Amino acid sequence: MEWSAPRAQGVLLWVGGLLLGGAALLLDPAGRVLVGAAALLLAALGTRDLLLRPRLSAGPAGVAVRTLGGTERLGRPDVRVRETRRWGVRSRLLELDTARPGHDGRLVLLGRRDLGADPADVARALHDLYR
Repeated sequence: MEWSAPRAQGVLLWVGGLLLGGAALLLDPAGRVLVGAAALLLAALGTRDLLLRPRLSAGPAGVAVRTLGGTERLGRPDVRVRETRRWGVRSRLLELDTARPGHDGRLVLLGRRDLGADPADVARALHDLYR
């Protein structure tokens, strides 16, 4: 099983970055800096979405998460869904925890944007896989 952001999302972010970069050329110096920074941010997010595919994969051997530093194999981590509510906006994160008694672990948090799916659905799929 694999989860990642939709390809179209990465492409749209790139196109938005290019359009903003073009618009920045028509602005005054202060506007160029602000709009140029926004263009770079969109292009960076689009690149991240396109390069980190699949973001999360799971199989009999365990879970693997792709990061900018490479693929991290987490074995079979504890899986939880963390729900928060701030300023009236509810968000869910998939929490993968590899900590064991007496050992340092790793905590990985992935949201809907990273997974391309609801974190609760991904958690259910992982629980079903490792029963």
